[in-house]
Amino acid sequence: MFVRNCWYVAAWDHELLADTLLERTIIGESVLFYRRGDGSPVAIDNRCPHRHAPLSMGRKEGDAVRCLYHGLKYDSRGQCVEIPGQEAIPAKLCVRAYPVAERGRWIWVWMGDPLRADESLIPDAFSLKHREWRYRPGYLHYDADHRLICDNLLDFSHLSYVHEKTLGGSPNIAQARPVVTRTERGVHVTRDVRDTVPAPYHARLGGFSGKVNRRFAYDFLVPGVLLMHAHVKPHDTADEDMSGALQFHSCQALTPETAGTTHYFFMQAHRFRLDDATITESIYQSLCTAFAEDRRIIEAQQRLIDRSPPAPMQPIAADLALAQYRRIVEQMLAAERTDAGRPAIALHPVDHE
Repeated sequence: MFVRNCWYVAAWDHELLADTLLERTIIGESVLFYRRGDGSPVAIDNRCPHRHAPLSMGRKEGDAVRCLYHGLKYDSRGQCVEIPGQEAIPAKLCVRAYPVAERGRWIWVWMGDPLRADESLIPDAFSLKHREWRYRPGYLHYDADHRLICDNLLDFSHLSYVHEKTLGGSPNIAQARPVVTRTERGVHVTRDVRDTVPAPYHARLGGFSGKVNRRFAYDFLVPGVLLMHAHVKPHDTADEDMSGALQFHSCQALTPETAGTTHYFFMQAHRFRLDDATITESIYQSLCTAFAEDRRIIEAQQRLIDRSPPAPMQPIAADLALAQYRRIVEQMLAAERTDAGRPAIALHPVDHE
């Protein structure tokens, strides 16, 4: 169900402080995250192989973690390095270590074959750490299949209805046909909405007195990462004139927790009035209000699906981007299933005893 050979967002950097032991379930696997003394992140299996106690309930000791059930100690490679009262350490007494990287302000983890972990595949969420952009980080937990949230982000026509009084403001968004192109690991979507009324929070931020033009241009990449440039500006300005525009860059990442629950990391950065913290806070609060609207309908959708007989969803023209994206995911899943020649994931070191 889940693509494994890809990078998933696991946490914001502020969730992983120097002495933090952070447990996060990702695609059904409980993973422990912490930092070494030099600040670099570590990701290992959260389950002590002795009696399956959670290592997240243990304590950090240098770059290692001690299980506080029977005292076994594991280093950042997942190797057991100490057993109280026992000198010999069985080679199989270890936990899986996951490739992990920190980019911008996100901690990324590779859940598949570690030999295929290519950091060049980490999406370029540049505005997470850029002096020309300001934002406040956000997180939501969904009781819903991550694919339903992907569908939501791949079809912005819902802004006209779900977010009528927040991010939307006009039926023009649903009426504007997007341009969808396939990329190597996802899709690129552009939607221009011309001569429309500004969304309520855009009207507050930009002081627009008349109609505006809006543009959404984003990449949506496996396993569910949205990177979007967006702007709003007076409708009677030239396309290349950004002097009176509100410019935004949004980074959003969906990370499946289980088949029916999802981690949602998000932010929307702005490139105007950078020294005004009230603007950053206002954008964040507007985003939280709108995303609560999304969550309300998507979780209701999930509950209805769960208690109803199976039935196919009927497509419409607006489903082009989500249909292409789902096709890419299915192709990647099929490739992982049939790639019998790839090296096996080594969960334990070779036992030479």
